[in-house]
Amino acid sequence: MRNRATRFLIPIVAAGLLAAACTSGGTPTPAPGASAPAAPAPAAEGGAFPRNETLYTSGTQWGPPANFNPIREWDSATGTKGLVYETLFHFDPVAGKLTPWLAASGAWVDDTTYEVKLRPNITWSDGKPFTAEDVKFTFELGKMETIPYHNLWNWLSAVEAPDASTVKFTFSKANYQQWDFNIYSRSIVPKHIWEGRSEKDVLDGINENPVGTGAYKYHSHDQDRVAWVKNDTWWGKAQLNLDPKPKYIVDIVNSSNEVAMGLLLQKGLDLSNNFLPGAANLVKGPFGISTFYPEPPYMLSANTAWLVPNTTKKPLNDAAFRKALATSVDVKKIVEGVYGNLVKPASPTGLLPQWDQFVDQAVVGQKGFAFDTAKAKQMLADAGYKDGNGDGLVENKDGSPIALKLIVPAGWTDWMEAIRVIATGAKAAGINVEAEFPDYNALVEARNTGKFDLVINNERQLSNSPYTYFEYVFQLPVQDQQNTVNFGRYENEEAWKLVQQLDGTKTDDIEGMKKVASQLEGIMLDEMPVIPLWYNGLWSQVSSSVWKNWPSSEGSAPKSAPTMWRNWLELGGFESLAALQPVAP
Repeated sequence: MRNRATRFLIPIVAAGLLAAACTSGGTPTPAPGASAPAAPAPAAEGGAFPRNETLYTSGTQWGPPANFNPIREWDSATGTKGLVYETLFHFDPVAGKLTPWLAASGAWVDDTTYEVKLRPNITWSDGKPFTAEDVKFTFELGKMETIPYHNLWNWLSAVEAPDASTVKFTFSKANYQQWDFNIYSRSIVPKHIWEGRSEKDVLDGINENPVGTGAYKYHSHDQDRVAWVKNDTWWGKAQLNLDPKPKYIVDIVNSSNEVAMGLLLQKGLDLSNNFLPGAANLVKGPFGISTFYPEPPYMLSANTAWLVPNTTKKPLNDAAFRKALATSVDVKKIVEGVYGNLVKPASPTGLLPQWDQFVDQAVVGQKGFAFDTAKAKQMLADAGYKDGNGDGLVENKDGSPIALKLIVPAGWTDWMEAIRVIATGAKAAGINVEAEFPDYNALVEARNTGKFDLVINNERQLSNSPYTYFEYVFQLPVQDQQNTVNFGRYENEEAWKLVQQLDGTKTDDIEGMKKVASQLEGIMLDEMPVIPLWYNGLWSQVSSSVWKNWPSSEGSAPKSAPTMWRNWLELGGFESLAALQPVAP
């Protein structure tokens, strides 16, 4: 995990960044011999956790649990947000709608006022009542400059709690898309415990023994795991008709994919959210292991992997060159050869499958691209790029050599293989691209400061709206340090105004959203500020040896997301856990 605080540019970024950092297709693989043996089950009061009462998970934490601070959505212990701390709403990506959670309801009462009614009879795990003052306090923490959702206060004017069950948010400007994201993303914390904490403690505090409203409470942790115990007085059993069956949830620190594979096969792991090469063989074998789909791509789609060009450097500052580069990429070879069909090729727009209704197929048909080496060569020639010295590689228009470096982190083996495919395809079309594998921290520094040529990135996850995707691509102004968005430093005022127009479109105005999205897709396909490659999978392999009724595309099984990834428990992950049933001994 990347255990460092990051200043975020907008409130929605924390969730996207952290999920991407923890769940990217580029999964670190340790050096040979580095794999640690599977750790023994942790101890509980009275002995080891009873296996038939314990859900073992893995795939988010790559180091010892750093903290239990829900404000730190990027490195808090898995389950801090979602199991212990809860949000006002959840978002159902299948139905495409918000689901009331701590809130009983929420609505815009006028163009700039949103009112939330809270559910009654909710208590914190220490027995204190949960009230509107807790919600007001939580959102007002965002006034502190270092808090991830600080920029919310650029357009949020005030939060009021006129009574114990009502919260009124008043805005100077209604950014409907961002607001829906915020109301299912912000963990609500107890005012009576957090009040008086310094800004540094709010952001960086470990928050030991967390007190939340959720279905689980803190039990214990060690260097290699964190354990949660069921909150028997959880309000959701009566009000949501959800009653999670595991008494304990133990999340194992993932020292390597090999360890995860071993635990899964030994029935010591129930849910693996790791990228496991060869998952198809696990599903087809006699191991009692399954994935969401029984056939390729096996996994739900979680985010888009893009090839990001640095548009401040020639020839990557030329849209015609970028389009030729896009046409040289054999994505099918990556999907089949690198991933074994565990991922899907991306649409030319890059919008995730869950957002298909917002893809203007007429625009794609007119302006889309596909792999074609001969066409890529012709596009380069038509744009004025020639091979002057006969080495098979084109030069810049001024005759200077082109030597582009494409980077992904060392150890991210799937991405390493993918960029080798990209570099080979580029050279076949006449573009000199070399694959390089810097240390992760060195890559982040180069990427964020614009000292790179080409990089693979998948920073944004599935969300309530394609707004989050377009905002990632087009956000302005470009800063000296771009920490989370627009790494390619692409500047297009028209596109950014359209993104803001989409943000100001009500989330139930689907036709209005489609109209703006169509215009943005046209600009994307004309300009290629990023090149969509494939849809990274929501890696999830489950064992039915101890728990059953896992989410599946088949039959009457739940259709929610089978994952413990950070910031996904509000996107169906919790509902998946709550639907589990014990397997009879």
